[in-house]
Amino acid sequence: MNARWAYIRLQSMIVKRMLANNVRSREIQQQVMRKKIQLCAESRFGREHGLKSIRTAEDFRRQLPITDFEYLRPYMDEVRNGNPRAMFGPQTRLLMFALTSGTTEKPKLIPVTDDFVKSYKRGWKIWGLKAHMDHMDLARKDYVHLAGDWQESQTESGVWCGSISGLAAETRPPIVRRPFIVPPQVGKISDWTSRQYMTLRLALPSRRVGMIITANPLTLISLANLADQHKETLLRDMRDGTISMPDGEKKSGDASFGQRVGRVSKRRCDELEEIVNRTGHLLPRDFWPELSVVGVWMGGSVGAFIPDVRKLYGESAFRDHGLSASEGRMTIPMQDESNAGLLDYTSNYYEFIPVAEFGTDDPTILESHELEEGQSYYILLTNSGGLFRYNIHDVVQCVGFEGQTPLLTFLHKGVHCSNMTGEKLTEYQVATAVREAFVDSGRTVETVMLVPVMERVPRYMLLIESQADHGVERLAEAIDARLANLNCEYENRLKTKRLLPILPKTVPSGTWTRLRNEKIADRGGTQEQYKHTFLGSSDAILDQLNLGSLARGR
Repeated sequence: MNARWAYIRLQSMIVKRMLANNVRSREIQQQVMRKKIQLCAESRFGREHGLKSIRTAEDFRRQLPITDFEYLRPYMDEVRNGNPRAMFGPQTRLLMFALTSGTTEKPKLIPVTDDFVKSYKRGWKIWGLKAHMDHMDLARKDYVHLAGDWQESQTESGVWCGSISGLAAETRPPIVRRPFIVPPQVGKISDWTSRQYMTLRLALPSRRVGMIITANPLTLISLANLADQHKETLLRDMRDGTISMPDGEKKSGDASFGQRVGRVSKRRCDELEEIVNRTGHLLPRDFWPELSVVGVWMGGSVGAFIPDVRKLYGESAFRDHGLSASEGRMTIPMQDESNAGLLDYTSNYYEFIPVAEFGTDDPTILESHELEEGQSYYILLTNSGGLFRYNIHDVVQCVGFEGQTPLLTFLHKGVHCSNMTGEKLTEYQVATAVREAFVDSGRTVETVMLVPVMERVPRYMLLIESQADHGVERLAEAIDARLANLNCEYENRLKTKRLLPILPKTVPSGTWTRLRNEKIADRGGTQEQYKHTFLGSSDAILDQLNLGSLARGR
């Protein structure tokens, strides 16, 4: 038995304990709530909100309103400017700020404390241990983890800002760090394409890669396409011991990566060259033949791209990454091929609002054990980073229970909903309809956007890049039909002619890449965090694309 498998067997008690405690998660959630209160009770925020007087969930709701970042901003600004006591007690240590991706607003800086990191690492540890328990072969294989940079910038007070995944990767214990063959320093390469090239340059020499982990399936598609696009350069670099970055710069090595970059064995180079000669491509399904697990988001809008990832990465098991954000981890998937995850009830305190009541003056507030299977909810999150009863804008569905603990799937961001005529169309419904329409027509899923257009009779416009022009009318009809099956109100509006059928409109090749880069430049965040929106919030995007009144048919 190797040392890694012995470590996994020893640590697996953490997983077994969590699964056993599912029957008492209600009690544990109350303990977690009190712990979060204690962390901030001595702060200015704590004094102004009477945190010391809170004993029960009812007290908690009475003393604290449902919050967003604007409500918390005065305290968070003080923390950013060097006064952590505005939000945290004297025992709490501020380590960094996590940058949000700015899905709904401008980027926010989320305080990452020592207790926050402890909870974050614990959730990932349980995820990883359960994956190993289900795939024992991983204990003798290598891993590729695409982490970010936790030191992207600094606040005025000198605190680092960036991706918490980078901090977690840099502080792994040695026995855990050893199998990860792409070092955390790669996440510090600012150019996205160069970062991915370096990832391949360091990971391709191993044919024993057993697991690859990243959040966004589009990242995996991009990585595979880059390997194929630069196959000759990669093979030459491995034989010569060089690094030829896509920007044209060529290095004979890089001291920051030590001996990881050097000449690769002739046997491995010959094997990769044989793959190219035989298949005409250099793709993960061929160059990593022992790949067992792909850890990636499988739900929400990005789930539409999972079939393409499977084509590129082969017959591996897919394990959902879990519902996680800069604000914290919320679910831990415990089995393959499912985007349902067990609520991470030991890390944060959660409350839920039924979707139908969201935005009303006095919505029903539920604890996790009170959810109903089949119903959808908004999450309110209380974490160790000063977020209390925080509306994270995530909509989830309860798909079952383990003891008192709900199993949740991510549906969509709550702001991604369109309602011109009462159809209440959601991002999840659009992503599902698009995926089914593409797959049923035998086409690879393309990046598209459905945009609401308010005319005399409203309709949705399907924006699709010009290289996919062939057959777009039939594709639009297929998406319409699937949306009608998914949403009875949408079906009714079509039948009663209050909505016109979807109108397809082609946009120039490269449009989505340009919009992605513009959004990241404007709002911050990273390529990894970026999630394409299948449902536009308004027809303002048409002017941004220079389609204007022509696209609206005026």
